[in-house]
Amino acid sequence: MLLIPSIDLRGGACVRLYQGDFDAETRYATDPLRLLTRYRALGASWLHIVDLDGARDGTLGNRALIGELAAKRAMQLQVGGGVRDAGIIDELLSCGIERVVIGSAAVERPAEVADWLHCYGPERLCLAFDVRLDAAGVPRLQTRGWREASAQSLWDAIERFAPAGLRHVLCTDIERDGALQGPNVALYTEAQRRHPDIQWQASGGIARGADLATLAATGVAAAISGKALLEERISIEELRLFLPNA
Repeated sequence: MLLIPSIDLRGGACVRLYQGDFDAETRYATDPLRLLTRYRALGASWLHIVDLDGARDGTLGNRALIGELAAKRAMQLQVGGGVRDAGIIDELLSCGIERVVIGSAAVERPAEVADWLHCYGPERLCLAFDVRLDAAGVPRLQTRGWREASAQSLWDAIERFAPAGLRHVLCTDIERDGALQGPNVALYTEAQRRHPDIQWQASGGIARGADLATLAATGVAAAISGKALLEERISIEELRLFLPNA
């Protein structure tokens, strides 16, 4: 399993939200370039970047900063937040982003996003499905920066995109995001059981090294971690087990 550090950008600053709530924001003094340099030094090969302004407003408010980070060529970048048309995908790929993350559009305009998968190829796009578990434990999709609920389940969404060659899926359990209460292991175990051909990226809840080991045991391809790494809650020795260049 690969550990992918995450940076959330809002107004050019590194922040973390609690359970996707824009009114529950923590700002960090470090700047994005310094974080990129730090994670590269630890041995990370990929960096996940979320433009929170884009996720909320539908436009990449941190586009210039993301371009600056990509220009460093220090790591492979996976970028999402507000990617809702092919023009933005083209722009991100042209500035050196290796993989573009599609969120709300995958739920709201699946036919168009399936066309994007065919056009750009399954290695250049990752679909991000953010979920809340309903009363029956079914993961239901949320969109628009986690402000709008959908009746569609995670499993329905995966089945819809399978014919388009879907390969990379980032799944976030919103209730765990930023809470440092441990990941939803049952969710990712079920995801891997249902769709072992998908390269699953697990996000939400990672707080300690043991969480990484537990996620690795589920078979997921990658774990996304933001707050725990920002606050240096996991020892370097534990991190190195999941960083290819350590």
